[in-house]
Amino acid sequence: MENLNMVAKGLSAQYRVTSMDVRNHGGSFHKQEMEYSVMAQDVIELLDHLGISETAILGHSMGGKIAMEVALASPERVSKLIVADIAPVAYPAHHQHIIQGLQSIDLTTISKRKEADEQLARYVDNLGVRQFLLRNLAISDGKLHFKCNLDYIAACYPQIMKGYQGQGQYQGKTLFIKGGDSDYIRAEHREIIQKLYPNSQAKIIQGAGHWLHAEKTSIFNKIVGDFLQS
Repeated sequence: MENLNMVAKGLSAQYRVTSMDVRNHGGSFHKQEMEYSVMAQDVIELLDHLGISETAILGHSMGGKIAMEVALASPERVSKLIVADIAPVAYPAHHQHIIQGLQSIDLTTISKRKEADEQLARYVDNLGVRQFLLRNLAISDGKLHFKCNLDYIAACYPQIMKGYQGQGQYQGKTLFIKGGDSDYIRAEHREIIQKLYPNSQAKIIQGAGHWLHAEKTSIFNKIVGDFLQS
């Protein structure tokens, strides 16, 4: 939920906004399965629990893949779809150093995030990325622990890297937002995007990378707001 917190705050002035932690993240439950079909069903079960028959859905990165899967599997539940800097394709593994770095942090010998940051810096040199990753740390009874389930995420990493496996199609209005400096959405992805989401359009935020909603929050929120109102 923290990942899209500033987006949710911006939208909450005009909309009822429901934020969620996906499985193995934040305050949600832990299970050693992260196929997108299963995580999409988690979203549907949450909507059922809240009595929400139809909603616009926004997701970033892995969350964007979940959002795309929800729209393809249950199009009648999605009024509009917004996907931030991800395509419905398989990606080569490229997070191993991050997972290894997080797993290497010895929580038994530290009591401060600064100490965790010093250990993580051996694997991740970007301070902003480290600060984002260390949001997963929480303190209970004076001890640090991870809210997310690192072991399950590591075990399920091949599932997370997969592209869309089904035969669905979402006819609703869809917006892909790409960071101008990011290579997650490429020209060669256009064909599969058009096939799965024929009523889609794209916006590019120049000067932003993969974390476009955090780097250019005001612009990102305006693009989202304009699309929802259109």
